[in-house]
Amino acid sequence: MDGFLADQTVRDARSYDEARARHVWKVPARYNIAHDVCDRHADGGQRPALLCDAGPDSARYTFDDLKRLSDRLAGGLVALGVSRGVRVALMLPQTAEHVVAHLAIFKCGAVSVPLSRLFGPDALRYRLGDSETAVLFTDTENAGKVLAIRDDLPSLRHVVICDRAPAPSGDPRVLHFADVPARGSGAFTAADTSAEDPALLIYTSGTTGPPKGALHAHRYLLGYNGVDYANNFFRPGDLYWSPADWAWVGGLLVGLFCPLAHGVPVVASTARFEPVASLQLMERWGVTNTLLSATALRKMAVQVDDPRAFRLRVRCVFSGGEKVTPEIFRWTQERLGLPVNEVYGQTEANIIVGENDPLIPARREPLGKPYPGHDVAIVDDDGRPVASGVLGNIALRRGDPVIMLGYWNRPDATKAAYRGDWLITGDLGTADDEGSIYYKGRADDVINSAGFRIGPAEVESCLLGHAGVEQCAVIGVPDDARGEAVKAFVLLKPGVAGTTALADALADHVKTHLGSFQRPREIEWVEELPMTVSGKIKRAELRQRARQELRP
Repeated sequence: MDGFLADQTVRDARSYDEARARHVWKVPARYNIAHDVCDRHADGGQRPALLCDAGPDSARYTFDDLKRLSDRLAGGLVALGVSRGVRVALMLPQTAEHVVAHLAIFKCGAVSVPLSRLFGPDALRYRLGDSETAVLFTDTENAGKVLAIRDDLPSLRHVVICDRAPAPSGDPRVLHFADVPARGSGAFTAADTSAEDPALLIYTSGTTGPPKGALHAHRYLLGYNGVDYANNFFRPGDLYWSPADWAWVGGLLVGLFCPLAHGVPVVASTARFEPVASLQLMERWGVTNTLLSATALRKMAVQVDDPRAFRLRVRCVFSGGEKVTPEIFRWTQERLGLPVNEVYGQTEANIIVGENDPLIPARREPLGKPYPGHDVAIVDDDGRPVASGVLGNIALRRGDPVIMLGYWNRPDATKAAYRGDWLITGDLGTADDEGSIYYKGRADDVINSAGFRIGPAEVESCLLGHAGVEQCAVIGVPDDARGEAVKAFVLLKPGVAGTTALADALADHVKTHLGSFQRPREIEWVEELPMTVSGKIKRAELRQRARQELRP
């Protein structure tokens, strides 16, 4: 199998145009993410791969350690019946067990399903059921949510507890992490996967209906050359850390697999993001590269007067998922002495536009330029490229290795994602004469709150499950801390009074069933909702009304 950078690196190009001209994708026929991320770096030495920040329990793992552990775990998974194409879910923090489990899944030729620990039982029931997950890796803190709905999930054969707490006794389907390798025969041969074989199933929110699973092939990792650019090119001695959750592509691919594929060790931490603690972590380990969301940078700017008081080695900060405001860009440049490299993409096709020093210097307004190898254009609703400065859909040309195989069991939705040769991202933008891309907002109703993509339909469905709600509509409204916040317009059933206590109860209802990041931050009682003649809610009209209310 060829390596991650085979026939792709254009690091020695002297200009952006030269880099684009020299780039040629050469995806090998046989390819496995686990080989590129781990096994090819395991040379019998002590090359560091994973540094777990856990106080006195901090641990270091070499690439050889990860290879040995993932081989053993893969053998155990095979003994549990995991084979090619079988879905295995992971709902874990940033731990060694999380990394080893992912690698083992890929080595089996199975498909990993990353899940957020923030999900409530309803969100988990849908995703685990839709994917027909056979095995779930989680921890004691979150196992209860799954065990409570396990009877609704006939495909879920085993739940594996990955922390030190003992697994519940008496149920053969509930195992401890250490029990799984012991079930293997001791000899394991990794599956010989094609670059086109499925590897990852990641759920993403849409405007209508439940979330869709974006199914990705092993070649997905090869398409992430933009991460190298966003880091101003990885160098010997680099050390990477990001608080981004490994349940999302930004954390998992950008923040874990890509650095490891380049041979760059990664710091893992289970701590929640706190500005001062994060700066202390970067100082303690000597972190050089970090991905921080605009929300994280905003919190850092508010809570830390002088980040230069920390002895930092950080040479590159990049951000994605939400637009960095000019104020935050300026703060980072002035207080950290570094511009922010912005990156752009989506679960279906990630890190396709961005910045790089020196080829694509960071600027405050545009997102950057298409990274070499990615053919990005602004097109109209029929898939025809528009002129410079004209508003249109940000789109990526079909055939790019970073594009998903399709939506899980949804061929119609997959077909609808394209206009001719172009994958439509769902974002609106413009391009200037130099090729820079400017983000202008969503073309649909997806809410981007603190980097989380929230589908209004899922939140609305949850609210309708409350006994007092007759009808509702959910939109995103401007929010200084999160970029956007979830707002719900609620029509109550006859005889039900709209009170502060009920608003709190509805927010808690969503938090309990879906997850804390999806709960409405604001609820407005209404007597009617604007509807189309076909009975669809006019969310655009509600967004316009909300914007008018915010104006002085």
